[in-house]
Amino acid sequence: MPFKYERIDKNDAALLIIDHQEGLYQLARDNTPVNVKNSILAHAALGKIYNLPTVMTTSAETGPNGPLPKELIEMHPNAPLIQRHGEVNAWDNAEFRAAVEATGKKQLIIAGITTDTHRQAYYEPQVCTSFLALSLVEAGYTVYANSDASGTFNVRTAQDANDRMRAAGVHVLSMFAVATELMRDWRNTPGTKEMMPFFDTYLPEYGFLARAHDASMANGTPSGL
Repeated sequence: MPFKYERIDKNDAALLIIDHQEGLYQLARDNTPVNVKNSILAHAALGKIYNLPTVMTTSAETGPNGPLPKELIEMHPNAPLIQRHGEVNAWDNAEFRAAVEATGKKQLIIAGITTDTHRQAYYEPQVCTSFLALSLVEAGYTVYANSDASGTFNVRTAQDANDRMRAAGVHVLSMFAVATELMRDWRNTPGTKEMMPFFDTYLPEYGFLARAHDASMANGTPSGL
């Protein structure tokens, strides 16, 4: 069967924010705390920049899992926020499922941290991403998992979860890949004007590269490479 490159279409995509809770953030140890925080905020910011329908959900947020960071709420004040009280897999929650279906989109960009039902984090991290992703594929959606904004206890667990998702047909992408595939062309809108400030904020190594280029063109001497 010939390969078909199914790119993210900003006009047919929705964004899902799964259990990016302040307590669960402590368990995302397969990356540095700074990178995890930046990626979580960047994931939400992409929904705002591209005007993607956004659905948020939490698990047992009145316990140690904690609430969503206020930055996410402020970015999406009108987005549905589904508070789950037991379901490990968000797709098992009827209210969440209805909110996703109501977006009318067939491509779903998802990211999440750990979830639990017993007020303690005993479950495999990334189950909120992988379990949901598998259910969404089964339901007929095309799923793009933002791996940078999905945290777990260690790199091995992340690799196992990502391998399982890939085997089921989930597209596992970095935050940078999701952002640039949504954009496609720097001349588009959103494009350079909107995305360079985004990268400067959430991917500073890329933002500072652009700053250095600008400084060289304005005040310095190009390297000649």
